[in-house]
Amino acid sequence: MPSTFLTEPLDALLAGHTESAGAAAAAALAAAVIDKVPAYREFLRSHGVDPTAPRADADFARLPLMTKPGYMQCYPLPARCWGGELSVFDRVAVSTGSTGRPTFWPRSAALEHDVAVRFEQVFRDGFDAHRRRTLAIVCFALGNWVGGIYTTSCLWLLAQKGYPITVATPGNKKDEIFRVVEELAPHFDQTVLLGYPPFVKDVLDAGKAAGVDWTAYNIRMVFAGEVFSEEWRALVCARAGGVDLCRSTASLYGTADGGVLGNETPLSIAIRRFFAANPAAARELFGESRLPTLVQYDPVSRYFETYDNTLVVTGDGGVPLVRYHIADRGGLVGFDEMRARLSDFGAPPIEDFGFPADGSARPLPFVYVFGRADFTVSFYGANIYPENVTVGLEAPEFARWLTGKFVLQVPEAATGDTFLSLVVELAPGIDPAAVDVAGLAGSVQRELRRINSEFANYVPLERQWPTVTLRSFEDPEYFPAGVKHRYTRR
Repeated sequence: MPSTFLTEPLDALLAGHTESAGAAAAAALAAAVIDKVPAYREFLRSHGVDPTAPRADADFARLPLMTKPGYMQCYPLPARCWGGELSVFDRVAVSTGSTGRPTFWPRSAALEHDVAVRFEQVFRDGFDAHRRRTLAIVCFALGNWVGGIYTTSCLWLLAQKGYPITVATPGNKKDEIFRVVEELAPHFDQTVLLGYPPFVKDVLDAGKAAGVDWTAYNIRMVFAGEVFSEEWRALVCARAGGVDLCRSTASLYGTADGGVLGNETPLSIAIRRFFAANPAAARELFGESRLPTLVQYDPVSRYFETYDNTLVVTGDGGVPLVRYHIADRGGLVGFDEMRARLSDFGAPPIEDFGFPADGSARPLPFVYVFGRADFTVSFYGANIYPENVTVGLEAPEFARWLTGKFVLQVPEAATGDTFLSLVVELAPGIDPAAVDVAGLAGSVQRELRRINSEFANYVPLERQWPTVTLRSFEDPEYFPAGVKHRYTRR
């Protein structure tokens, strides 16, 4: 069936996309995959499921879970594609390999029409880009890695649809980004930087040091790949000259295998900011002492389920996914359920939280994502998450010294005692002697006590003070340039 993305308005593309419609679409996709994907039929047989048996929609929930090692790495790539044929796809991407060896994902321009709707939600509902001349600058790495080319392709589709968007692709080259901004941004109503959160912050900081006046360009930002705090969002918006936190930024939740699975909206950001200010309510709803990414998703495009507090997704692609266990820790909250829970927590009515430019909230369900479950450290039995630490480091009185990157560890001293160690990267040109290390440690401790009830109650008070070590910008041992940063070490 031809794509309707280029011809239908966003309202029509999302009309009637309820969770029940998503469940029906997921069951229909599963039936088509059984019929047309050779590897999936073999996969079902290996789990004792007869792929030729008649199947009702209700049987969908009994299909076995796909996993990367149990499906993607067990069958040849062509056998996992529609029709068992790889050559029908016109492009390929590769996953980062953070959970094992890199995996290739065939794609096509036609399949990206579906994902481009997520970008349309961000650019129309958040940035009002259908009425503003927009320069979109792709700051993700370009090449086989999925982020840069995928983002560029979806932005081109928005331009093809008629949005006044011009796309520049300097990739993750700061000097090229600055050149694009200073040469082209004055000719547009707004400029959007799209990249990984720490890198976008690096761009803002390095650009300011190089004389770039970000306040002149009506900056907007689109992030992907990492959970960040609301303090961090406020910090980067201030540095970019933005004031409307809910309409100046948006985070995408995506994976190489599934594409963009959901996106922040003005509504989801406003709700997340409520939970950031009310950590007890956040713990009750989300079940952990850290704030997840909170996005809305289209259940007809990407249908979510949960398994043991982790996420399972079904969606079309060059390699279609049927009940694919992506192993991200998180959960689901329906739109009406979110409305009710906010009321329980004493929040304002959902209608007061924030809306797209046309004045109506889209009643799409929410998915919350903590990221993979292994990025924590345990200290006196308390699970400490990087997201907890960022809140303390991003306090305004300290953020000017730092890049936002750090490494959290629990090493053992010569005495046999363990202690909480925090290695922090200084911003370019910062003299370590100018940094109030004790104040920085105190800020982290206060926020850990406020946000993380396990830390406050499990860790003895005399052990709660972190040991802070400062390292220079791009320190080769802890913060090497060009390497995907990991915030914890064991």
